[in-house]
Amino acid sequence: MELLKQLYIMPVIKLQNVRVEQRGQPILLNANTEINRGEFVYLTGHTEAEKRALFRLIIFEDLPSSGVVSVGKYDSQKIRKTDIPQLRRQVGVVFQDFKLLHHRTVSENVAFALEVTGISRRRIKSKTQAILSDVDLLYKRNAYPDELSAYERLRVAIARALVNDPLILLADEPVANLDSEAAEQVMAIFQKINVRGITVIIATHDTALEDRYSRRILQLENEVIE
Repeated sequence: MELLKQLYIMPVIKLQNVRVEQRGQPILLNANTEINRGEFVYLTGHTEAEKRALFRLIIFEDLPSSGVVSVGKYDSQKIRKTDIPQLRRQVGVVFQDFKLLHHRTVSENVAFALEVTGISRRRIKSKTQAILSDVDLLYKRNAYPDELSAYERLRVAIARALVNDPLILLADEPVANLDSEAAEQVMAIFQKINVRGITVIIATHDTALEDRYSRRILQLENEVIE
């Protein structure tokens, strides 16, 4: 039991003296923070560039100009290019614009994230149906994204991000364009995900959301994490 507790208080994400520059301009300066396994964190800031930069660091889309980013067992100084796809399977991402494939059905969009892992078609079908059931979208499995509401497309994006059983879930402004009822339902999904032990990080500028669902807040301001 004590070992299990230790696993859940170990940092799953760690930034040590991280600096990020884009076109010669600093985006993050000497950033230091830790996020433990199983935490639920809001990421706030005045500019989209800072939040986007942090997300890109976590999935190793970008490497820091200096300093070290650690995600799970990987760190930015030692990771091999061949290991990056494996790391990204441990980090599910819900993009603000969803990035769904419009020529594929709901089931096919979710299954697409599993096809590169080499598991059997039967297992892909089973996992896809299970995760769509979790977000209450199994009945829409044969629909195309253009036939869905924004709320339904968001739930497809969440299902796709979860289907590989990640350690971490990143969501970029997930409730920005939803009405209050839909936003509440989406937050209930994120809380259910977090209860499973998945670290949830939501980028948001919605202070009402932070007040209603009180969690730890990481503030990005003047290129520093507070």
